[in-house]
Amino acid sequence: MAVQDAAGKSASAIGWRTPMVIIVCGCIISLLAFGPRSALGFFLTPMSQANGWGRDVFALALAIQNLLWGVGQPFAGGIADRYGTVRVLAGGAIAYALGLALMAQSTTPGMLDLTAGVLIGFGLSGCSFTIVIGAFGKLLPDEWRSLGFGCGTAAGSFGQFLYSPLGVALMDKFGWQSALLIFAGATLLILPLSLALATGRGGASASVAPAAKQSLRQALGEAFGHRSYVLLVLGFFTCGFQLAFITVHLPAYLIDRGLSVEVGGWTLAVIGLFNIVGSMSAGVLSGRMPKRYLLSLIYLGRALSTAVFILLPASPAATLVFGAVTGLLWLSTVPPTSALVAVMFGTRWLAMLFGFAFFSHQVGGFLGVWLGGIAFEHTGSYNAVWWLSVLFGVLSALINLPIIEKPVDRAAMAPA
Repeated sequence: MAVQDAAGKSASAIGWRTPMVIIVCGCIISLLAFGPRSALGFFLTPMSQANGWGRDVFALALAIQNLLWGVGQPFAGGIADRYGTVRVLAGGAIAYALGLALMAQSTTPGMLDLTAGVLIGFGLSGCSFTIVIGAFGKLLPDEWRSLGFGCGTAAGSFGQFLYSPLGVALMDKFGWQSALLIFAGATLLILPLSLALATGRGGASASVAPAAKQSLRQALGEAFGHRSYVLLVLGFFTCGFQLAFITVHLPAYLIDRGLSVEVGGWTLAVIGLFNIVGSMSAGVLSGRMPKRYLLSLIYLGRALSTAVFILLPASPAATLVFGAVTGLLWLSTVPPTSALVAVMFGTRWLAMLFGFAFFSHQVGGFLGVWLGGIAFEHTGSYNAVWWLSVLFGVLSALINLPIIEKPVDRAAMAPA
């Protein structure tokens, strides 16, 4: 009863921020944050040519970005859980915009690592959809939560759909440096939008035993001592490996196989478009079927579609079909993964615990981007990394099957 009363008071305190307003503003933030970084792969060729770099230089910078995004995510989530969401979103947006603007002026590998790697990486950890999902978990009523998770993820996908062709068009018309500056300006719109996602300290969920006094240390010990959470975190590694490799290296891979840069742009756009359907569907299905089975099917589907794509002759039609299938399975892992964290542990430390899962995701992203660049420079081909992606997909499909979907037992938990 106490938990329900607290939830009712929290809902009444939201005022003008109705569930729909919260979801819409959170979705726009996800779009603005996910869009630019999903289009950075198109800057690989012009920046490398302008500065005389090999592909490994650009790949290392974006690998650093993925890794630091993951490293910063649990800390950003913990700060948001403890002190509120607004300051985290605002700080992340400023760092992100600064990184994009200074990336346009980068003329050395070290400067590129600092801007595209460090600044954008830590910026994303503060303003990406993971923080939005944590805010949704605290602000939205239970009946809106699964829909919110799906919408927030889908909005990031629409950002990819919008920014991929937009990035190509801006580079054609104004040049790659001006395109980065325009991206930076748009990112600052996150600052006013973040006010709709303001949260107070903590949060509770009626689906698990109350944990209002649970400390950060207790939350971490509980999570990493829970076998199902560890399996979930390990499986999420594959998602990052596959997504980051495709986002950064697919445009160059298609050019190597004789296709135009426009095909790469539209393929990433198709991935983003179909990911809207996939993410929304995953959000709905997460409430209607076992989430572990849904995750296993997604990872297995990715492995099969990747294997078919690299075995077929290169053509615009085959590439666009691959983009559509990949899009359906792209970020559809996020709603069931975040929902499983909420089911197991509630929403008190949701942003932080999902942040640790996302750290695993970004370690995979670092390796996917970096190994892609290394493999190409040493062999002149991406084939080894493509097949590694297939293997990881099969392994993650198996890893998620033993997950137990129920709230953790806190009956014996000592006071904080």
